Amino acid sequence: MKLIGPDVYSLKYTPDAYTVHCAKGRPNFSGIASSKAPKLYIASIDGAPVYVGATKRPMGERMRVGWKAAGDTGYYGYRWRHNGSEAKLHVWAHDDAVDRSHLDMETVEAEVVFLIRQAGQWPLFQTEIHFHPSNERHRQVAAEIFATYSAWAVGVR
Repeated sequence: MKLIGPDVYSLKYTPDAYTVHCAKGRPNFSGIASSKAPKLYIASIDGAPVYVGATKRPMGERMRVGWKAAGDTGYYGYRWRHNGSEAKLHVWAHDDAVDRSHLDMETVEAEVVFLIRQAGQWPLFQTEIHFHPSNERHRQVAAEIFATYSAWAVGVR
């Protein structure tokens, strides 16, 4: 399992709309975030991860779905969009996924959320998670991702 990233994006938002800026100052997702490769992404507010997700959609498409959902199908979208006005979005991609399967990234997603919980509390706006049997590589990748966030930021939420 070869992981690349993270690419980091700044988001400014209201409950109804968001704008995104990449590290180069462009107002869009690019690189791995715009690919169809399986991805893990973490939204953080004030350095604390508040939501961990996995997708194989391009991030622009995934964010639109999470922002526009109104509960018509039982999905209400990202709860964190109703809290605060700025967030960071870290995006990692599974570079050597077979047939674009996102099973490995969903497994890493659960392991990252588990590490966040062990440090203090569930991610504040985590609304869903997929559990799959993990192996040592999934846990190693999750630990590397978790290390991106300081312990104080994880434990205070």
